[in-house]
Amino acid sequence: MTEIEITADLVRDLLGEQHPDLAGLAIREVAGGWGNQMWRLGDELAVRMQRMDPTPELQLKERRWLPVLAPRLPLPVPTPVRFGEPSERFPKHWTVMTWVPGEPLDHGSISRGFHAADTLAGFLRALHVEAPPEAPVSTGRGGHPGNCTDDFEVFFRGVALDGIAADVRAVWDDAVAAPAWEGPPVWVHGDLHPANVVVSDGTLSGIVDFGDMLAGDPAWDLAAAWVLLPAGTASRFFDTYARADEAAIRRARGLAAMKSLFLMLMGQNGDQGLPGGKPHWGPAGRAALDRVLKGV
Repeated sequence: MTEIEITADLVRDLLGEQHPDLAGLAIREVAGGWGNQMWRLGDELAVRMQRMDPTPELQLKERRWLPVLAPRLPLPVPTPVRFGEPSERFPKHWTVMTWVPGEPLDHGSISRGFHAADTLAGFLRALHVEAPPEAPVSTGRGGHPGNCTDDFEVFFRGVALDGIAADVRAVWDDAVAAPAWEGPPVWVHGDLHPANVVVSDGTLSGIVDFGDMLAGDPAWDLAAAWVLLPAGTASRFFDTYARADEAAIRRARGLAAMKSLFLMLMGQNGDQGLPGGKPHWGPAGRAALDRVLKGV
């Protein structure tokens, strides 16, 4: 099927057909996005259009669960307010959501490191509660790092590590050897990287893109201590979070190494002009990997 070009006129037409009371609001494109394309709708809303995602599963998951989770989370998250259904004009799903103000971290920075560490820890403490039996699960993401060795190897072999390969391998092997999560599956964001959090006033101010949320091992989110936070703040994060034992920290550190390699690979793809590549992710991934290698 030919990819449909998503334009402001298309977004306005779809709103006119399904939610005409919103069709008069200003519409402007949001840069970035791969699986979904975002459009600002007025000052307080956004339209999330399914683009490269092959199925609507991720959007439907957000529709189902974000209204449940959002009220108890201490940071703003995008919350669905209207549903757009597939039609002749656009045969995919789209959702009107609340807009989370701030600048994506991959285009911004954190200058108040301890504040950001405390903020992230507080958010994850609130998120990481036991998930209901019907919560989504995955065979890889959200499980023990040992379930993801194939992904790690692809990323590990795909980027140049300039003399630190053995150190990175050691961190990963230690995570794979760490005991598994023994508690009940908890709610996990699952994809905390610099493009999925927003910052303002030098600190974290919101969390976005919950398409990968699932029930699983909290270590997947604890990896953000290295992937998102500035150098020297991971120990502060774990002190404030106060629920991670040594095994969880070992798993989280290995997962942070894998996520850092992924960012580096996406940066490399961007440098080569490949679809979906993000040139500015390369330096962010390498900086995160340096933090991982320094430990907590």
